[in-house]
Formats: sequence, structure tokens, C-alpha cells
Amino acid sequence: MSEPCIICVAITGSVPTQADNPAVPVTISEQIESTQASFEAGASIAHCHVRDDAGKPTSDPERFARLKEGLEKHCKGMIIQFSTGGRSGAGRDRGGMLPLRPDMASLTVGSNNFPTRVYENSPDLVDWLSSEMLTYNVKPEIEAFDLSHIVHAAKMAKDGRLKGPLYVQFVMGVKNAMPADERIFDFYIETLKRFAPDAQWCGAGIGPDQIRVNEWSIAKGGHTRTGLEDNIKLDRTTLAPSNAALVKRTVEICQRHNRPVATWQQAREILGLPLQTS
Repeated sequence: MSEPCIICVAITGSVPTQADNPAVPVTISEQIESTQASFEAGASIAHCHVRDDAGKPTSDPERFARLKEGLEKHCKGMIIQFSTGGRSGAGRDRGGMLPLRPDMASLTVGSNNFPTRVYENSPDLVDWLSSEMLTYNVKPEIEAFDLSHIVHAAKMAKDGRLKGPLYVQFVMGVKNAMPADERIFDFYIETLKRFAPDAQWCGAGIGPDQIRVNEWSIAKGGHTRTGLEDNIKLDRTTLAPSNAALVKRTVEICQRHNRPVATWQQAREILGLPLQTS
């Protein structure tokens, strides 16, 4: 039997609104309900952002704390992963929730272009975020938007700034960053294996590239991410009715490729996370 596939659901993000798709969960209660349905559908990681009262992205630790409390109550065992992304805050505010000790947190180790802005991750900020993750025993998920991010993450793990083994997510389809190209995808996998042989990897595609990258990731033996943060549609004309619907679609791809879907216990074992969920 091939290795179980970990499915991560990115439930909200910083960009999509309920005007784009009414199913986007914005309030804490909506996020908890949407995550629980996704957990029951097969997701074992919840990638989390929070919004303020106006629905705008924020890094407010108090909101992250309420979300974490709710997910621990209603999704027992699910891996909770907080975002330290740049759309939700500036500077060290981006890591203000790390003392809450989520299981994981996203970390981008270099800068790159986004559609209309620079996604800035200065060396000093990256080193501070990584040190906070070491302090609070938070496993980083390296979000790689560029080849250099893979190489630099491997270097940081080698010199002790990141605790290995690495978990690297290839983010494909962001305009001006890494395109969703299968030959490039294969090269990224090969490069990661060369620089960090013990690393696990995951693929995430944006918009219409989501299902394509899901398929590649599952077929090639990796893990994958879905959810309304990255894609609000089932197809060109149909809005996704929920995060759970996108998870179920990903489960169906796993079934076609004879990949078992990882339980939360298996996902924790694969990623080296404790099974205790008190």
C-alpha cells in the first residue's frame, strides 16, 4: 500500500470574501463549522487565517486563540496550522500567534512577486519567525513560491534554524510566481529530494490550477492542499458549495490513484507530531 496522502484544507485565507462565494467562512464560528465538515470529509490539516469584524485579514492572537480552542473541541486530533503570511499583518505581528503553540505554522523563507505587490519576507523576519517556531515547538510548513525557497529552507534546516525533517509545500499558479507546470513540478520534487532527502512535500494550486496540482501531487506520492482560500469554484461556472466539497473531490482523486487518505493519527505520525491532543 502506498503512503497515505495528507489532505490540508485552507479554509479562509486573506483574499476571498462572501461576495465572491457565500461559502467562504469568515467569522470564528463559521470557520469552526466549515473545518469540522472538512475534517469529517477527510482533511487532517486545517490551514488557518482569521478576519476582523469587518471581514479584513488580521493577525490578532486573540482571534487565533478562539479559533484554536474551537477546533480542538470540535475536530479532535486535527492538525492546526496557523498562517504567518504577509497579507494578515506586518513585521513581527505576523508571528504574534505563535506563543499559542499550534501544531504547525506556515513559513515562507524568501520574497517573491504576487499579482500586484511584492510578498516581502526579509532575512531578519524569516530568522525571527523560525526562532519563534523553535521556541514554541511549532513545526513549520515551508511555503515555496520559488526554487530559491526550497534551497534556502534546506540550508536553514542544516544549520539548525529550522527543525527537520522539513515539510515543504510547492505553491503553484500565483501570477508572477511559480507557474502550474508539471515539468517544473517534477524538478521541484527532484530538487527537494536532493537538498533534503528526508523531507515530505505537498502541492497547492491556485484557482483553476488547484485540481491539476491535486492530481499531480497525489499521483506522484506527495500530499496536497485544497480549500476555498485557494479556489472558490468546482469548475468554471460552479461555485464550490463548501470547503468540505473540495476535500471530497480531493478524496476522490486519492481513490482513483489508490492512495489511502491519511487519518489524523497517520498525518501526525508522518509529520512527526505528537498524538496527544489534550
